[in-house]
Amino acid sequence: MANIKDELQKRILVLDGAMGTMLQQYSFSEVDFRGERFKDYPSPLQGNNDLLSITQPEAIATIHAKYFEAGADIVETNTFSGTTIAMADYDMEDLVYELNFESAKIAREVADKFTKENPEKPRFVAGSIGPTNRTASLSPDVNRPEYRAITFNELRVAYKQQVEALIDGGVDMLLVETIFDTLNAKAALFAIEEVKEERHIDIPIMVSGTITDASGRTLSGQTVEAFLTSVSHIPLLSVGFNCALGAQQLKPYLQRLSDETEFFTSAHPNAGLPNAFGEYDETPEQMQSYIEDYLKDNLINIIGGCCGTSPEHIKAIADVAQKYKPRKLVIPA
Repeated sequence: MANIKDELQKRILVLDGAMGTMLQQYSFSEVDFRGERFKDYPSPLQGNNDLLSITQPEAIATIHAKYFEAGADIVETNTFSGTTIAMADYDMEDLVYELNFESAKIAREVADKFTKENPEKPRFVAGSIGPTNRTASLSPDVNRPEYRAITFNELRVAYKQQVEALIDGGVDMLLVETIFDTLNAKAALFAIEEVKEERHIDIPIMVSGTITDASGRTLSGQTVEAFLTSVSHIPLLSVGFNCALGAQQLKPYLQRLSDETEFFTSAHPNAGLPNAFGEYDETPEQMQSYIEDYLKDNLINIIGGCCGTSPEHIKAIADVAQKYKPRKLVIPA
């Protein structure tokens, strides 16, 4: 089986684009989300995209295939909200293991099919681990600054369950992504290390933070350098940024990250900034041009797309990425 580190030495790897953007095109109704199995479920389920891995697996497999056809080397599992914490919104905490396992299995089967067709271009699966809808660093109540809606240990337990299911389902690596609160991410990393130790395995870990606005900080207030320091105690495959900003706005922060880290670097920005309707207007050609600036400046090892991106965006990114050599790892002085 191909080794992701070996591939990263050879070329820039392309990550997939947005799952949610693609699912919107299906216009699934409440009935579609429920499927036969959950037709009498007491809670509303529309919007629970992770559930579609069970009720609409063909759609999820098709989306993965479209991204691979567009040139992606890595697809992310449909598990961004796959923790008991996030699934509590739908009263589906008991389904978390199955959701993650089935999502990983679908992605694995599609990846293996594409690898078999072209062994020279092995395809990989990254287990997507989202930030949850709670924050361990900030109070949700302005009148009670000391209050926290979640504890580190609650996050650790929830992430551990997700990690075990993703590994059982066959992922090649774990992607702790869209990190707005590094304390949440550290709970995920702690859980991953626990599972690695208990199972006597080593699995590559990607970490991807989110710079929320032009302040250049995460939501919990960390600069690029502080974020990097906070996660670098664990041997990571890659560290990078995704979401919140478009490729053009993200570049200065990626530059700082690339200058400072000894890990591979990744980025999967949005297709620009959202318009007044919350939609993303940046064309594949525009995004390709901004991404090419990353490549010319040798900032990146793994590149893909987040909100608003489609297989067309990924194809444009993959086409330009193959013209450039990957960023060489430099151990900072």
